[in-house]
Order: sequence, then structure tokens, then C-alpha cells
Amino acid sequence: MNAHLDRLHQIASQPSRRIIGLMSGTSLDGLDVALCRLTGHGPGTQLELEQFRTVSYSDDTRARIRTVFAKEQVSLEYLTLLNPWLGRLHAAAILDCLRAWQIAPAEIDLVASHGQTIYHAPQHQHQHPDFTIHATLQLGDGDHIAVGTGIITLSDFRQKHIAAGGEGAPLAAYGDFLLLSSPDEERLLLNLGGIANFTYLPRADGNAHTAFSTDTGPGNTLLDATVRAFRPGLQYDEDGRLAAAGRVHQGLLSALLAHPFFAAPLPKTTGPELFSTDYLTEAQQRSGTITLPLEDTLATLAEFSAMGVARAVEAAFAERLAPTVIYTSGGGAHNPVLMAALKRHLSLADFAPTDTLGVPGDAKEAILFAVLANEAVAGQPVAIGAGRQRVPAVGMGKISFPG
Repeated sequence: MNAHLDRLHQIASQPSRRIIGLMSGTSLDGLDVALCRLTGHGPGTQLELEQFRTVSYSDDTRARIRTVFAKEQVSLEYLTLLNPWLGRLHAAAILDCLRAWQIAPAEIDLVASHGQTIYHAPQHQHQHPDFTIHATLQLGDGDHIAVGTGIITLSDFRQKHIAAGGEGAPLAAYGDFLLLSSPDEERLLLNLGGIANFTYLPRADGNAHTAFSTDTGPGNTLLDATVRAFRPGLQYDEDGRLAAAGRVHQGLLSALLAHPFFAAPLPKTTGPELFSTDYLTEAQQRSGTITLPLEDTLATLAEFSAMGVARAVEAAFAERLAPTVIYTSGGGAHNPVLMAALKRHLSLADFAPTDTLGVPGDAKEAILFAVLANEAVAGQPVAIGAGRQRVPAVGMGKISFPG
């Protein structure tokens, strides 16, 4: 047997696996690196988060990614070069973390790399007459990570989801279902990343076919992009201070909410390809708010993100009671203005961070990809949801050997 296949078989047969999960989101703040020990598989999976670190991206790295990020036209040569370059960058980040944690690469079983999303194109969004399919593209080649670290790597998770009939996002439902289902309560897990999404989990002994995950609209993506445009020295509105100094403009808010995405049935996916600075500019032109002060614009955008979440929650639970607790994660959970707006619109629910469930909010997405890799090598595909809300029962992740 090929030595790497033999090693993979050994890993799959172990009672537990040490897996590094990697996540780089649309905010481009850096690479989340989560070292997880995962025991078992399926609904009985047990997590121990051994180490976590966010490796900040340099201004040069952000600039390189933004050269192609969510753009309809880019240099094919530049895109081709960026794919292995990001893979090597992520490999170097892993090795730096392992040195800091005084752990040898040989002690790690797998790397699970989400990659850097460059373009997300569900059919309802691209509406290209020649392609009646969903599509998505993540860069950061898994072979370069595997060779660079010497660790078997799983990557490109979203393609199998699309191939099996999904939209490639959000994938959180898999990991959320396996790690965070509870026998005692229904749960709503709200991730406020660049794009906001939530996962609904029935009680663990309930019907898994009622579980589902959906995007709700922008989380931080428009807030961060607007701050960068008007305050080039800043990457985001720290602690929501600028937004807190502003007032919501109802005319701009109405223009922002006018897109058909918000009336579309659940589940649905989207990305910064739609909710870009062009989207904001068009809404400002329609509402006559081009000269609106930055603080008022940010206050309105925070309200916009919160209303997108609230409308999706109301649509999801129009015919049944919504969970009484919403567990939050992602960068937006640190924005007091956004959180205050959410609590105002979803006043019947209590809010708590996923940290209270044993999964730190800032590490949650990196952990979830470690869980997906664990399932791919040691578990069995799990079907979640039903009908349009069905999450395909597939194992996700392409396997790259170090040699």
C-alpha cells in the first residue's frame, strides 16, 4: 500500500485525531489556526481546542487578495499565481504556530483548510443563462500546504457540497449539528462574519430533518469596506465607535433592504459579490444620501445587517416558536452597535456567545472545518434538513498527500 494511504488509514482508525483547522474569511483580517483534538465522529464527536491563534495578514497580503476578490474581471495570470502563493503562505503560518506551541508537525494528523474565498456565485445571484449551476472559488492550494508542512491536508470543502446539490454555503450546519446539538434546548447559532448566517438545531433527540442553515445578508462586509474607504488607516470600526456616534437614516435603510434577496425563500446564500461598496453607492444614489456623514452611514449599515438577520429569523419561524437563545460568533459579535440592534429586533430571545457552549466564537469557523475533515476520514455522511433546506449527505474535502 502507498505509505501515505497507509498513514491515512491509521489516522482514520485512531480513537482521536489532532487536526489543524484553517479559516480565512471575507473580512481578510487574517488566518484563523485552530489546533483541535477530535475524539470519535458523528453526533458523539468530542472537541478539545488545544491551541488557537489568528495570524494577521499584512497589508501586502490583503492588497494581493483584494486584487481579485469578488471582482467580475481579473488577470487570469495573477489569479493563477495567487493560488499557490496563498497555499505556501498558509503552510508557513501553520509551521510558525507549531513552533510557537512547541509541537512538531509529525504530531499533527491532518490539516483542514477552507482556503480564501475569491468568488461565490449561487445561481440565483449570477443568473447566467449558459450555466444553470451554483459555483464558488477558494484559493490556497492544498497540495502546497501538504508539501510545505509535511501534513496530510484536506481542502476545497465547498465543491462537494455544490456537486451534491447544495449552494456551497453556508457549511456551518454540519459542524454545528455534530458539536453543538443539545438534548435540552433548541438552538439558533448566529455567525456574524463578513456575511451573516445562522444554523437552527432541533433538540439532539429530535428530527434532524428540521435542522438547516442559511445566509441572511451582510454581516461585517459593508461595514468594514466603508470604514476602509473613508478611513484608509483603519480595517474596521473598532468596538463600533464610529457607528455609535451616528444615526440611522431611514431612507438609506429602505433602499438597502429593497433587494429581492431579502424576500427570497430560505435557505439562501450570498456574498460580497452582491453586497459590495457598489451596492451601497447605488442605494445612496436612490435615497439621495451620497453626502451622508460616515458615522450615520455606519449606523445605518449596522441596522441593515441586523434587520437582514431578523427578517430571516422571522421567516424561518413564521409557523413555529423560535429558539429562546441565540448563540453568537464571528467578528460582528464584538460590535456593540450591531448587537444592540439585533437584541432590539429579536427582543424575545436571549443572546449568549458560543463560548458558553465550549466553542470560542472567534475560533468557531476554523474548528468547524477541522470537524469536516474528521468526518471525511473517520465518519459517515450525515443528512441534515429536508427539501430545499436539505444539506447533502456527503463527505467533503479533497485530500492532498505531502509526497
